[in-house]
Amino acid sequence: MNHAHLLIQIGYVLSGLIAAAIIFLGSRFWLAPGGASAEFGIAGSPPPSTGFNAWLSVKGTRDIASGLFVILLMVNEMPRILGEFLLAASLIAFGDMVTVLRSGGSRALAFGMHGLTGLVIVAAGACLIIGAQ
Repeated sequence: MNHAHLLIQIGYVLSGLIAAAIIFLGSRFWLAPGGASAEFGIAGSPPPSTGFNAWLSVKGTRDIASGLFVILLMVNEMPRILGEFLLAASLIAFGDMVTVLRSGGSRALAFGMHGLTGLVIVAAGACLIIGAQ
């Protein structure tokens, strides 16, 4: 197995894990919005209500769609475009990290969940872009 093929394989494995995780998390915002909200890390989140749950469903829908975009690019064997998409999408995870920090939320969740997720997404994107050259 050559170097480029190995990088693409690593990128695809990471991409599949990322897609599964984001679809799972998005589904939680639909099915258990209170728990998903509490585990996101933002300090002072409002208690569950019809309006707040509706906003959480909006977030869940976007998470599920993002995961499906990753799967679509994987299935169509477009490693370079998938890599570029992942690099752009990493801004979501890093933005979530900053949002949690700015709200006075859990630093452990901000860096350990959102920041680490962003780094994994960047690593997957880089593997795919470099491997596709």
